[in-house]
Amino acid sequence: MILGDINNMSAFTDNQHIAKALAWLKENHNQRFPKSTIEIDEHIRVNSEEVAMMPQQMLEAHRRHIDIHVPQSEEETFGWSPINNLKNCINPYDQDRDVEFFGDEPQCHITVRPGQFIIFFPEDAHAPNIGIGNHRKLCVKIAID
Repeated sequence: MILGDINNMSAFTDNQHIAKALAWLKENHNQRFPKSTIEIDEHIRVNSEEVAMMPQQMLEAHRRHIDIHVPQSEEETFGWSPINNLKNCINPYDQDRDVEFFGDEPQCHITVRPGQFIIFFPEDAHAPNIGIGNHRKLCVKIAID
């Protein structure tokens, strides 16, 4: 997991797909896209979302994607745990949706503000959209080769 500021992302450019996604975000993170999916290339897509936040969410994990979350309108809190510490699988891995859900409590919570981003790798279980009210965000999905 990586938490960073949109304006200070040059340290995260070793992976070409992450570098391309972060460059796109630097140019577009303030854009108000309609709810949609934007295809950047065959490895990267961006989901523009309007989401109702909840006080609590289940941890989720992906095996074939890296997620980059960018809150646009409100701060968003995420639960986080390393996947290898989880014991309570609620929904087993769904290959078509590339997601599995866990009932464990997150190890910690991280609040991300507009203008910041957080990157979750396959080894990071995360519980997004924790908070109160609705918010806009971008969620970048980077396919792992």
